[in-house]
Amino acid sequence: MTEIQIKLGGLKKRSEFLYVRNGLYSAKGGVVVQMRKNETRNGIGIGFTATKKIGNAVTRNRAKRRLRETAKALLPELGLVGYDYVFIARDSTTARQWTDLLDDTRKALITLSRRASGPVGENNTQS
Repeated sequence: MTEIQIKLGGLKKRSEFLYVRNGLYSAKGGVVVQMRKNETRNGIGIGFTATKKIGNAVTRNRAKRRLRETAKALLPELGLVGYDYVFIARDSTTARQWTDLLDDTRKALITLSRRASGPVGENNTQS
């Protein structure tokens, strides 16, 4: 089995986030995960975001830290090489039980993997 190169926080520029926004997405419980194929990437690109609707800076940072840990735990197993992922925090991300947040993320990643490998490909953007 080959080692998967995961670069946490690999997406930094706004244009990279906007590129992924036009791909597939899945919203489950405490997280929204967006995914789009990136021909220039050998590994998995990852970005995290939390809007001001989530709360103050402390709350947003806590939400992003939780999302980073879920990505670190699940992407080596469920992520597709050559794709970029953006994890978006929701209001419930910080208050959600850890196991529930992991389950939400796992379900979202499985859904996205199925859609990406399915016949509809990137045309299907429903959650």
